[in-house]
Amino acid sequence: MALSLDSLDLLPPIGGEGGTPLRIPLDTIDEDPDQPRQEFDEQSLDELAETIRERGVRQPVSVRTHPTQPGRWMLNFGARRLRACKRVGLSEIPAFVDQTSNSVDQFIENEQRKGLSPLEIALFVQRALNQGQTQADIARAIGKSRQYVTLATALIDPPDWLLAAYREGRCRGLNELHELRKLAGEHPQYVEAWTSDRSPITRDAVMALRADLAVDSGSVRRGTSALLESMEAGLRSGDAATASRKSRQQPLKLIALLDGAEVVVNTLQAPPKARQLFVIPMTGGQPEAVDTSRLILIGLTRDTSCQSD
Repeated sequence: MALSLDSLDLLPPIGGEGGTPLRIPLDTIDEDPDQPRQEFDEQSLDELAETIRERGVRQPVSVRTHPTQPGRWMLNFGARRLRACKRVGLSEIPAFVDQTSNSVDQFIENEQRKGLSPLEIALFVQRALNQGQTQADIARAIGKSRQYVTLATALIDPPDWLLAAYREGRCRGLNELHELRKLAGEHPQYVEAWTSDRSPITRDAVMALRADLAVDSGSVRRGTSALLESMEAGLRSGDAATASRKSRQQPLKLIALLDGAEVVVNTLQAPPKARQLFVIPMTGGQPEAVDTSRLILIGLTRDTSCQSD
C-alpha cells in the first residue's frame, strides 16, 4: 500500500482516564521495522538511560496495536526512549495509543526531535519512491524543499566507496554526499580515490574538487592537482598513508601521459625533489623522476597485482 501523503483526519491518541498515559510492558512492544530512525548512537543512548534512571520517562512513547500479533503493540514514536528503558531494566513504559500514525508522521516527529541522519533520510525517501510517490510529493508531506529530497537520494543504493566514507564518519553532510556522487558520474575512478584519502570531507574541499575537475571534462592536466600534490607531500614525508589511506591494502595505480606516452605513476617511492613523481613506462623499465607539470592524468585504478609492506 502506498504512503498516504494527503491531509489525514487524525484522531486524538488514546490514554487512560483523564488523558493519562497507559503503562505498557516493554516486552509487548515491537519497534516498527520501517521507522525512519535506523541509526542509534550508543553514547547518546547511555546518557538517556542515565537520565531515565534518575528522573523516569518524562514523555510517553506512542504505540498502535500490532497489525499481525494480537495482544502486542507496534511503536510509533520513541525508539530511543524504549531502548534506554530496556538498558535501565524497567519493565513498563508510559505510552499513548494512536492508531492513525504512519511513516510520514514518524519522519516528521523524529526529524524535529533529533535530526535524522543522511542514511535514515535516504531510506525513508527510497521507500516512498518505491511506493509510487514523487520527490515533490515527499517534500510537500514532510515540509521540506524539493532540493532537500534530491540531496537525500545520494545514499540510495550508494557505491561502496561513498557508503564507506559515510560509515567511517568522514563525510556526513547531505550536500557533500550528493555532490560527490554527482561528480563520480563523470569521473568515477578519480573521485573514488580522492574520497578515500580525505578525513573529514568538508563542503569547501568538495567544491575545490568540483572546480579542479571542471578544468577539462576529459584528460585533466594535474600539474597543480590537489591529488598529485598531496601524494608528493605524503611520499616526501615518508607517510604512505597520507598519499593513499588504503594503499597498504590496494596501492593506487595512476595512468598518465608523459610527452604523449602512457606511464604508470609510482606512488610507493619518494621523489628526489619537490613537485616531482616517479613514473614507469607501460612497457616496463626503470623509474624516472619527472615534474608533475608534465603529467596528464588519464586513468586511476586500484592495483591489485601488488601489495605494499
